[in-house]
Amino acid sequence: MRQRLVRLAASFIGGTSDYTLARLEFAINQPDHRVPPTLTRLPDASEQALRAAWDTIEAEVEAILAFVKRIDGEPRSTVRTDPAYLWLKRTARELDQYARAVRWVLTVSERG
Repeated sequence: MRQRLVRLAASFIGGTSDYTLARLEFAINQPDHRVPPTLTRLPDASEQALRAAWDTIEAEVEAILAFVKRIDGEPRSTVRTDPAYLWLKRTARELDQYARAVRWVLTVSERG
């Protein structure tokens, strides 16, 4: 189980890097729009680092998903078709998938 958690943490770190770049590009392309929420970066792919920061990171991923949902809820917004936004949206979904997998592994390993 530990190896799975470390691999998930490494994948999440990669997703965090992608999100950070997408966030920057979005902010450059949409200077009049609110900036997407930040995301804490794990210092390394260790189980200890993951467990220490996970509750905060989970809350940040939820804020990112809420940001994307607000934009998707604006039917007349041209932001929704901006390639930078589409990249941001894709990375947010990937982070959500990783976050759900990490939470599952953390929960199972605590029980076991």
